[in-house]
This record gives sequence, C-alpha cells and structure tokens, in this order.
Amino acid sequence: MAAILGFGAYLPARVVANAELAARLGCEPGWILDVSGIEERRYADPDESVANMGVAAAQQCLERAGVKSGDVGMILVSSGSAERRFPGPAPSIAHALNIAGVPAIDLPLASAGGLFGMAMAAALTGIYGKILVIASEKMSEVVLREPLERGVAPLFGDGAGACLIGDGSIRIIDSVMHSDGAFAEDLRLPFDTPLEMNGRSVIMQASRKIPSAIGELLERKGMSAAAVKIFLMHQANQNLMDRVARALDVDAGRFYSNIRRYGNTSSASMLIAAAEWWQAPGPRPGDLICFAAFGAGFHWGALLAEL
Repeated sequence: MAAILGFGAYLPARVVANAELAARLGCEPGWILDVSGIEERRYADPDESVANMGVAAAQQCLERAGVKSGDVGMILVSSGSAERRFPGPAPSIAHALNIAGVPAIDLPLASAGGLFGMAMAAALTGIYGKILVIASEKMSEVVLREPLERGVAPLFGDGAGACLIGDGSIRIIDSVMHSDGAFAEDLRLPFDTPLEMNGRSVIMQASRKIPSAIGELLERKGMSAAAVKIFLMHQANQNLMDRVARALDVDAGRFYSNIRRYGNTSSASMLIAAAEWWQAPGPRPGDLICFAAFGAGFHWGALLAEL
C-alpha cells in the first residue's frame, strides 16, 4: 500500500510584513490580518524561480526520507505560477536533481495541486515505485502586477513543498478528488494580466466543498472527524480554516496553521504545512491524518493517512 515517506519545504529569505504592502494598497496592516489571518509572507528574489525553489524543497524531502534521487521513479510538479507556457518546471527540476529518464509531469493546478499530486502518486506508486510530488509557486510575480488589487495582493506568498510517496509505514488509506468547471471564471490567471478572483464565490464554495470532501472520505472509511489527529489543509485563509473546523464540529486547533507567517502559497501551502508539522510534533503510532485542499478550477479533495 502507498505510504508517505517524508516531506520537505523551501521558503525564500525575504520577509514582507503587512505594513510594507499596506502602504502600497492604501489600507491598514491590521485590516489585512483581520480578513486573512496573514501577518507576513515570503517573496522570492528575482533569481529564484519556480523550478529552483522546487528543487530545494525536493532535496530536503529526499534527505529527510533517507532516499537517493536515483531511486525516484516519477516526478509530479504542481504550479499555477510557472514562468512560461511550456515546458513546465517538472523536467527542469528532474534535471537539476540528476534524475534522468523517468516521467516528469506538470500539474498546473493552483492551490489544490499538492493534494491532487499526492492522491495521483498513491495510485501510481505500484507501477513507478517512489514518486516525488512537488508544488512550487512564485505568486509575488502574479499579485504585484499593476494595478494592485487590495483584496488579492496581500494574500499570497512564495515557496515550495515536496512529498515522497512509496512503500512505508504511514499508509495512505484513501482519497477523493473533485472538479467543477462551472466556477472556472471565479478564480483565474490570464497570461500577462493580474489574477482575477471573485473572493465571495471562492470562500463560499470552499467552505462548503472542503468539509463535504472530508466528510465523504471519512464516511466511506467508517470514521469520524473526531478520530482525526491533525488536519493539514491548504493555507488559503485563516477564516476559511476556522469555518471548515466548525462545519466538521472539531476544535480549530486541530487544523495546523502557518498562514500567519507565510500567507497563501497556493499549491505549495499544504505541503509546506505538512513539512513543518512532520518535524514537530510529527506523526505518532495510531495517528489519523487528514489532508485537504481547494483551488482554481474549481478543484478540491481530501486524503487520509495513518501511522
């Protein structure tokens, strides 16, 4: 059975506090914190790309898992902010990791890409062996395009996360993935123009669809939300995570949150959160772990793992 072997993450060094953005947006720093739960985020330097941030996260993941890059049989890379139409960052990351000849596939799924990558890897590991899932985003390149939008620019940050799937003790029990193109226009990034987001629609749909996916998965396995040790969710908005906790009738403290420090790093956010939690306190025998994400498309889903 497919299992989680480890996580890794990379965050750029530059810290951008709310005060810096508020001055450009004509708002108060406290307003940004109130509406999003974000106090600061990281911005990549000009010479940091989606690909090289992904490489750094992957290297940490492989090191923590004690696995050599040559043992990887497939690479799945998610990014909604890659610098070019094609090729995507996946083959560049594979080359930088000195992984030759294996499939290196791009998943251009903003926000939900890390979750979808993990679920797909779990289904394919029996064929390809160890699969490296990477999500890397340079959202600052997107949200700082003029004209700056006050409801969008403060929300996002840069970073990368990685997960290695293979045979191990932290078993992936099951997953669900869903999509609905009826809402495709509500969160989109056209080429060379600012990100366009209907924030009301995104929050409303996410606050319904995430608990629904988690509930669907738990019901299918005959489990309850109360049995879940930790929820590792896409870090979109602190208010959204609190809504999901209420919908599931669980304490909000069981939803790991680092959005205050990093903002929304789109498809990388769930993997970055998992990489942090995995180090401290990390999984213990008997722990049930729930991953969940929602993003543009709309795409959403959940995944359960157990030690």
